[in-house]
Parts: sequence; C-alpha cells; structure tokens
Amino acid sequence: MSTREAIVTRSTSETDIRLKLVLDGTGNANIATGIGFLDHLLTALTKHSRFDLELTCEGDLDIDDHHTAEDCGLALGTALREALGSCTGIRRFGSAYAPLDEALARAVVDFSGRPFASVDLELSRENLGALSCENVPHVLRSMASTAAMTLHVDVLKGENDHHRAEAAFKAVALALSSAVESSGYGDVPSTKGSLAR
Repeated sequence: MSTREAIVTRSTSETDIRLKLVLDGTGNANIATGIGFLDHLLTALTKHSRFDLELTCEGDLDIDDHHTAEDCGLALGTALREALGSCTGIRRFGSAYAPLDEALARAVVDFSGRPFASVDLELSRENLGALSCENVPHVLRSMASTAAMTLHVDVLKGENDHHRAEAAFKAVALALSSAVESSGYGDVPSTKGSLAR
C-alpha cells in the first residue's frame, strides 16, 4: 500500500480546522481544539489506533462546544476517507473491546461506503470538563458520516462517565486500526467491487 495520509482544512464562520492524519503512524498526537476533554479523547483514539494526528481548531467556544466538537469529528472522518482512497487491500471490518477500570466498551467498524452510526454510551453527567456529554457520541457520529463508514459503539458497563467515554474512544481506535490493516490481498473487499460512497 502507498502512503496513506490526508491533510484536511475546514473553514466556516464557526470553526477553522487544520488536520493531518497518517494511518501508518506510531500514535503521535498533537491536538489543540480548545476543549480539554475533547483533546483527551482524540489523543486516546490516536494513541491506540497507532495513527498520527495533528489537529488544531479555532472554534466559537464563546457560544458553546457544539460546533467545535462536531466539526472536528467531520474533519477527522473526511481525513479517514481521503487517506483510505478506494480501500483497496484493507481488511475493511474491525471490532474491539476496551476496558477502563470498571467500564467496558465495544466498537465495530465497517468501511462500507455507507455512513451509519449507532452510539450508545449512556453518559449521565451534563459535562466532562468543558465538553457536553451529548457531544461525545456526536463526535463519533460526525466522524462516521464523513468517513462513509458504519460504526457501532456500546458501553457495556461502567459507573464513571469519564471512564465510559474514554473506553468508547479506545475501543473505536482499536477497531479502526484493525479495519485499515492490510488484508494481504490487492482487491477492494466488496462483492460490488467498490466501496465508494
């Protein structure tokens, strides 16, 4: 497989994002979204997927965290799709469990070309740091939509919302890493012959 990376810029009246993603990396993260807990989750995703991610976002945090969280997810999904190209030679599917102390999360990924996300984290707090809990699953859904992938994420158990959210992102990281691995074959893993949107 050739170098699998993407550079994405996303500039709107709400956010200004610069992102570089390298799929065949070492887990290096340089992330500054202006929301500490979002940085924490994306850093965990980067580390455990073994991708390299540089991401900066200047968002309208004077309003709230929604646009920044959503647009970072959209930009990351766009980068995943661009870095994978035609999806030739990848495994396509990935699944993983990840624990964090008492919390246990499961994630299943399919780079199907069909965007769909089912994310059930059952977070009970209003916020984790400066990130609204409603935006934690929204980041994952946004990423799935622009990556044109099917994503299922469930937190199966856990009492601490920080642990539940972080376990979910770690499980997604491991599933993504598995899905983008080389299959050892030089074809597109689809009976249709294409995984384009």
